[in-house]
Amino acid sequence: MTGGAGFIGSTLADRLAADGVEVVVLDNFSTGRRAFVAGLMEQHDVTVIEGDVLDQLALRSAIEGCDVVFHLAANADVRHGTERPRRDLEQNTIATSNVLEAMREMGTNRIVFSSTGSIYGEPEVFPTPEDCPFPAQTSLYGASKLAGEGLIQAYCHGFGFTGVIFRFVSVLGERYTHGHVVDFYRQLKQDPTRLRVLGDGKQEKSYLYVQDCISGMLAGLGANIEREGASEVYNLGTDETIVVDESVGLITGHMGISPTVEHTGGTRGWPGDSPLIHLDCSKLRSTGWTPELTIREAIEQTLDWFDRNPEQLEDHEAA
Repeated sequence: MTGGAGFIGSTLADRLAADGVEVVVLDNFSTGRRAFVAGLMEQHDVTVIEGDVLDQLALRSAIEGCDVVFHLAANADVRHGTERPRRDLEQNTIATSNVLEAMREMGTNRIVFSSTGSIYGEPEVFPTPEDCPFPAQTSLYGASKLAGEGLIQAYCHGFGFTGVIFRFVSVLGERYTHGHVVDFYRQLKQDPTRLRVLGDGKQEKSYLYVQDCISGMLAGLGANIEREGASEVYNLGTDETIVVDESVGLITGHMGISPTVEHTGGTRGWPGDSPLIHLDCSKLRSTGWTPELTIREAIEQTLDWFDRNPEQLEDHEAA
């Protein structure tokens, strides 16, 4: 598992290890956290390797003997993509190419890939299905992930790989450390009298609780694990959305404060910030999977975790 010390990766590693699966975690700990894998490192059937997805030797060492690769390592910083454009190319697209080549060399042919709903840019169809006509790409992050999807599909066609690709909405829950919910919480901890919100606050988003995300990934993998030479793409999210200002209300209500909210204006907080994200997830639901928590419940779970773990809230991006 690449990126196995990150938010989603470590949660997935915990689930797999609890189910008796032997797990190998590869992470360079640039954004992943050692605290998230501390418990895993004490288990005899889990190996944690400090290494980079741009290092082919580290990749081959981690992949040797594995049946499935969960490729979760990525640069997930959509907001600052235009300031550091090469980072998305290297950490998302080239890294995915490296993972696929290491798999081919080591004889492992099943890959699960964390893509993103950002690949849809600003579509005209809502809820957006997997076969929606692609508009122009609006973020380097989305473009780099879409290139990764294309590479996986080509390896499935050319080398008989099995690929399962998930286009995530934003994920919330325990160990969440990157995104607007934690940004707002940090701001309000520092100054509970005011909150700065990028955009007009009317952006409409979809979120998914991390344990529901893990269950969805495992359901999609299970439905395709024997399909050699095939790739399948699933949207992974909920059937509901929430407006940014509504989430502000949930956060301030949880904290018991009434700050002045200042909007920076415009329909987007930054280039690539889609005003509406709402994915059609009926394809994955057809496997029998369904999320257990609503968006509002996921936000509450996340805020509770913040309250219990203030030491994890340093301004530090997480994979």
